[in-house]
Amino acid sequence: MADSKPSLFSYSTLVHAIAGATGSSVAMSLTYPLDTVRTRLQLEEGRRADSTLAVLAQLVSQEGVPTLYRGMGPVLESLFCSNFVYFYTFHGLKRLVVGEHSAPKDLLMAMTAGCINVLLTNPLWVANTRMKMEGVAELRSRAGDKRESQERPQSRRYTSLLDAVRRIGCEEGTAALYNGLVPSLLLTSNPAVHFVAYEASKRYLERLHPGVPLSVTQVFLCGAAAKALATLVTYPLQAVQAQLRAGGMVRSDGRRELRILRILALLFRRGGLAGGVYKGLEAKMLQTVLTAALMFVLYEKIAQFVFLLLLGRRR
Repeated sequence: MADSKPSLFSYSTLVHAIAGATGSSVAMSLTYPLDTVRTRLQLEEGRRADSTLAVLAQLVSQEGVPTLYRGMGPVLESLFCSNFVYFYTFHGLKRLVVGEHSAPKDLLMAMTAGCINVLLTNPLWVANTRMKMEGVAELRSRAGDKRESQERPQSRRYTSLLDAVRRIGCEEGTAALYNGLVPSLLLTSNPAVHFVAYEASKRYLERLHPGVPLSVTQVFLCGAAAKALATLVTYPLQAVQAQLRAGGMVRSDGRRELRILRILALLFRRGGLAGGVYKGLEAKMLQTVLTAALMFVLYEKIAQFVFLLLLGRRR
């Protein structure tokens, strides 16, 4: 269903934005423990790069089941806002582009939407990273890991996502809310590669079977394969991004490193590729691939349901 005039602001664009934001939030809530494993592996230098299942078992044994869901509320709030902005911008731009859509056009629109999303929502992600890790040092200290407790200062207790944004801005300055902005902007290539690969695979399947709607399985596989490719290519930047959002990587002299290339060098020096730069990749791959695939299934079904509902009302 299309509106009479191409416009950035339209009802159909709003439907796509709500469907994308809702789908991504539901998908993340189902796979959140995997994101917890990825975050802990990226930010806790002393933690061994064991398998995802082994780390899950360690966390439950040492800290209890609730630790797997630490900070889930702020993450879902940030994710909903972030994906709402992203899907709204992408589909708004898509409506404005004249001519047949192609992979290069989709790439440009996806990266533009990604940049706008990062600039608007980066403070939310900085805040939820801090909230996700608060109290971890105390828990690990009780479990006998004194080193981690010394490396990262004791976290303050934030009452909400907005409270965290406010306090970080007041206590550390507005610039602190944009920690990780540069890698985040560079990481617009991740959803861009993801979205372009997804759109290209969808178009390919639609050409093979013209007029036949894609099945849930086909949508799931398209989303999963596209996200796996994007995650593998951009993971080193995600590792740097996590360190910056947490306040920087602790150097041997106790100071915090905030430069992208230096952080990558530190990660490589301390753990190599598998145990440093790509530490937590298994959990990230499982979590993002499953989340992205589920998100696209839910997104397509929610959008299709709303449009069919509106079409039925008009009749």
